[in-house]
Amino acid sequence: MSKTEERIAKLTCWNGTIDIAPLKGGLSNESYLVTDASGGHVVRFGKDFPFHHVYRDRELMTARAAHAAGFAPAVEYAEPGLMVCAYIEAKTFSEENVRANPERIATFIRRFHYEMPSQVSGAGFMFWVFHVIRDYARTLEANNSRMKSGLPGYLALAEELEKAQVPLPVIFGHNDLLPANFLDDGDRLWLIDFEYAGFNTAMFDLAGAASNAGMDENEAGRLLTAYLGRDPSPEFLRANAAMQCASLLREAMWSMVSEIFLNAPGADYEAYTAENLERLQQALDSYRTTYGNGAI
Repeated sequence: MSKTEERIAKLTCWNGTIDIAPLKGGLSNESYLVTDASGGHVVRFGKDFPFHHVYRDRELMTARAAHAAGFAPAVEYAEPGLMVCAYIEAKTFSEENVRANPERIATFIRRFHYEMPSQVSGAGFMFWVFHVIRDYARTLEANNSRMKSGLPGYLALAEELEKAQVPLPVIFGHNDLLPANFLDDGDRLWLIDFEYAGFNTAMFDLAGAASNAGMDENEAGRLLTAYLGRDPSPEFLRANAAMQCASLLREAMWSMVSEIFLNAPGADYEAYTAENLERLQQALDSYRTTYGNGAI
């Protein structure tokens, strides 16, 4: 038994003997499925990551708020660096699942945006992707990243994409809508992983859900129409296309920073950086073709 499994076994929240199995797929955190006499539980390890603006007390508060609002499994136990949540018998969404369900995803996201503020507590955290990108650039510069030479271009691109945004109401966003953070139990959807959740505009979650799933123009349009309850304006479509590029730039720079600071089991950050830069270039090519040309 590893030291991590020994720590899990010593927790006081279990009902009888337990079985421990690692869960795969996390890029920054280590998780385990624990089964005891009362059922399944997910144990999630994670410390503060200031370089990613991640603080676990805020994540814990948000996970509890998301459960109270009906979006997430219950938090059953927590201590510094560790959280135990109820295990949901559900299908983890793939990119294909998200692309096949744009209206369902949009309705669920909208409910999350407008129902969560009544449950969150404490100081409000603001997630603005363009600030995150600028701060990642400072971190990469200070730590002599292998991607350092590309930073001026990334910052210039972020400035251009920020100027393309349109004013929107402030909502409470998840801000990390990777397909694997959606679960489907056959009756309803669930959300997990709230490290980056905070106040934002809806555009980032809408763009992130689309870009992370590789949605085409038609699928993304269906997502936006279902969210808004009407056809989006040309200005909104342009802002969304720009934000999809910003979402992919942020994901690529997240991975660049993770190359320096993280070492999650099975994670290949250099490959993930390359994958997201490739997806960014594809999204940017589409954006330039539709809305105008310019160099990074």
